[in-house]
Amino acid sequence: MAGLPEWDRCAVMGVVNVTPDSFSDGGQWFDTELAVKHGLDLVAAGADLVDVGGESTRPGAPRVDEAEELRRVVPVVRELAAAGLVVSVDTMRAAVAERAVEAGARLVNDVSGGGADPAMVPMVAAAGVPFVVMHWRGQSIDMNNRAVYADVVGEVVAELRASLERAVAGGVDPERIVIDPGLGFAKDAEHDLALVARLSALRELGRPLLVAASRKRFLGRVLAGDGGSPPRARERDAATAAVSAIAAREGAWAVRVHEVRASADAVRVARAIEAADTAGAV
Repeated sequence: MAGLPEWDRCAVMGVVNVTPDSFSDGGQWFDTELAVKHGLDLVAAGADLVDVGGESTRPGAPRVDEAEELRRVVPVVRELAAAGLVVSVDTMRAAVAERAVEAGARLVNDVSGGGADPAMVPMVAAAGVPFVVMHWRGQSIDMNNRAVYADVVGEVVAELRASLERAVAGGVDPERIVIDPGLGFAKDAEHDLALVARLSALRELGRPLLVAASRKRFLGRVLAGDGGSPPRARERDAATAAVSAIAAREGAWAVRVHEVRASADAVRVARAIEAADTAGAV
């Protein structure tokens, strides 16, 4: 991926939520000092890069205003970048992305794929930084109502292609674009499972793939079984690592996770198995 270090396996992106209301760990890292320490701890546990966000995108979440998002995100990005970490900023706002890049962020991760803020694509193009384009159908407040598909894999691929083409038409270097199928965003559990089962279909878009399954609802539904209650988000890390291993074997560029150690181990095992398979075929 142009503009970022090269890893010889699927990378692990650790999540730093500087929010009071994220579905998984809201409030734990809301303080700047705690958020910075958490980012450093994630790298110590095996993360290759960290993704700093100041706005929850859980289903039903209201938006925060720009000034508050800037207050949450920029100091954390600045300190982590100064410590030598590879930092991504998770935002739908061009102004936040721009300030974060100025503070040292090297990747812009926009869950709207440039759809929420018309200034985002021109800003990313001008900055020349890598850009994550996620599949998105609308804001968190009502995205569950948009989870209607006749063919979820085909439609997600087609809609991602359109977002990718818009970004390139807006001046973003295609060699700096990562795609993300948007697990959990305007999707039910069966949609998410179908996308994980068909990650290979996303290869036709010709861009590196980020898989962000960490602790999401579809894993809770799987673990609950028929009629059971889904385990709490923090009890889904083993299930997350299972998806990380699958994503790595399917050639994903990176997985985005809250708990790093298990997924860091999973992607390294997947890489070792791939190497053994290649050696055996010679």
